[in-house]
Amino acid sequence: MRIGVNTRFLLPQKLEGLGWYTYEILQRIVKLMPEHDFVFFFDRPYDEKFIFSSNITPVVINPPARHPILWYLWFEHALPKAMKKQKVDVFFSPDGYLSLKTNIPTVLSIHDLAFEVFPKQIPFLVAKYYTFFTPKFAKKAAQIVAVSNSTKNDLIRFYGIEEEKITVVSNGCSAQFNPVPSNIKEEIKNKWTEGHPFFIFIGAMHPRKNIEGIFKAFDLFKTKTGLPHKMLIAGRMAWGTASINTTFETLQFKKDIVFTAHSERDLLNNLLGSAEVLVYPSFYEGFGLPILEAFHCGVPVITANNSSMPEVAGDAALLVEANEVESITDSMIKIVENEQLRKELIDKGHQQKLLFSWDKAAEKIAGILQKTANSNGVFQ
Repeated sequence: MRIGVNTRFLLPQKLEGLGWYTYEILQRIVKLMPEHDFVFFFDRPYDEKFIFSSNITPVVINPPARHPILWYLWFEHALPKAMKKQKVDVFFSPDGYLSLKTNIPTVLSIHDLAFEVFPKQIPFLVAKYYTFFTPKFAKKAAQIVAVSNSTKNDLIRFYGIEEEKITVVSNGCSAQFNPVPSNIKEEIKNKWTEGHPFFIFIGAMHPRKNIEGIFKAFDLFKTKTGLPHKMLIAGRMAWGTASINTTFETLQFKKDIVFTAHSERDLLNNLLGSAEVLVYPSFYEGFGLPILEAFHCGVPVITANNSSMPEVAGDAALLVEANEVESITDSMIKIVENEQLRKELIDKGHQQKLLFSWDKAAEKIAGILQKTANSNGVFQ
């Protein structure tokens, strides 16, 4: 069997969210299915490190797809021709896109429907593309991999997708996230927060991430406690941040908020592992990977009680109402002032993290690919 894979997020210089998902799943699947051939479809020159085994054929097809018009050209014109030429039997797309102009059965990973929940929080043309094509992609797919029950429920609620067509396959956590030694913690604090303890948020500075709520909650924390803690924001600026900037300028303790756009895994591990608490009260998440990363680093978590976050957190985090600033602040104070609670959350996080792994995820998706092939008359 020849399995085609959309690998356009395996970027040579830098992997981000969808790139890491693609990387973690594919490096395992090709070894789990050594009897099958894989065709990796890139949209630009690739790095040899992504050719994980000898049963992979890399193919570069143009144009580089990083804009709605180019997405259309790549998926609806270039990709179908390339798949036909390569005699692909089954197609796997880990990033939520597929081709409507092929009858090759497709397994599609869908991570979230944030654009349906918050349509005004992404650029106009991108929103138009997503809202027009994503329901068509979901209906066209032979099988859908949803990264959480929350995403599965959204697919049913917004698009009426049949429940039996969706399999929940949770994300795992990179092996690079681990507890940080005390000497590294001191180095991180000395470099980033003037030696003071700090809270951390990890993710893009986007309205959906509730950055304004985090700012306000931290400001209130400082007012109520007078403690020397800082807030570290680890993530790049995203689209639609004008109101975030406006709120920041109104803060009494804005000098105690530190920004870093760095996203290298080793540095992120050290930043997260050196933090007192991960503060992650998003308005919506398809999965909420930083929660799991914090568990692996032995760091307590405050997160929101909406969408997928309670699934990932279980009873190992303090859950808050995302739009209630005082609730976030009170949870910050509880963890800082109650060492027993802090220890309990860390211990529960160690147990909760065991429910999620990339090995389990890859095994499930390999099974879905095989099942899809069999049900569509594709045999080895």
